[in-house]
Amino acid sequence: MPLSRFSDPARRWVDAPTRTVSAAGTTFAYRQLGPAKGVPVLLLNHWGANLDNFDPRIVDGLAAGRPVVALDYRGVGASGGKAPLTVAEMATDTVATLHALGFDRVDIVGFSLGGFVAQEVALRAPAMVRRLILAGTGPAGGTGIERVGAVSWPLILKGLLTFKDPKTYLFFTASETSRRAAEAFLGRLKERSSDRDTAVGMGTFLRQLKAIKAWGRQAPQDLARIACPVLVANGDRDLMVPSPNSSDMARRLPNAELVFYEDAGHGGIFQYHEAFTRKAVAFLDA
Repeated sequence: MPLSRFSDPARRWVDAPTRTVSAAGTTFAYRQLGPAKGVPVLLLNHWGANLDNFDPRIVDGLAAGRPVVALDYRGVGASGGKAPLTVAEMATDTVATLHALGFDRVDIVGFSLGGFVAQEVALRAPAMVRRLILAGTGPAGGTGIERVGAVSWPLILKGLLTFKDPKTYLFFTASETSRRAAEAFLGRLKERSSDRDTAVGMGTFLRQLKAIKAWGRQAPQDLARIACPVLVANGDRDLMVPSPNSSDMARRLPNAELVFYEDAGHGGIFQYHEAFTRKAVAFLDA
């Protein structure tokens, strides 16, 4: 791994500059943070998310002891091209981008759609993945995944009608505690005041939804082939990617640990960001 890319790292995620790298016939936007040495941690995000949607507290916590790299998928944010219609294509792009960055071995944290992509990368390039964290996500063909759109559209509309960010309803439960956590999380996402990423357009949003639906309809994969250690984390009341999918993955993965967060939805790792970050750091350090 060429460490020159980490020679002058930002100290906080909100200050990390947006950079680009050429791979797979286009350019991919990324940000990096943390020290120059160590196995890089690759962050892969959710449906409709750009670089500004990574939780600064989680990224800063991970980057305290290791290099961290977050990517925009093809067609997302400042990345070029058109958003792929399959998770497999996103995984191909991810592997190509890692090679272009000079990384031959990484840890991956995949949230939601990012967890789908992370599984595909681990199956396609097992030698490249040292440890894997799958959060708020599920396996190919998992229960309810093909209905992500049907579940999400009413909650997105509710957000518009109540003048709230739809993630309030998509990622968090209706309890007072969870809604307070939603406000705190959404506030953290606004901390970056300059060099913000390009907004995700509706065309990209819809193309990614097609990829998610296809993943939900896909035949189950042989997760026993993912031999690396895996941490599976989710809220116990995930509506978008139903929580039983996390239990299913943990049973099928040969070297997995499962963590559920109480009274938490799809964004359980954001509601419990401090506990999740401690758990993730300990898992990656093991």
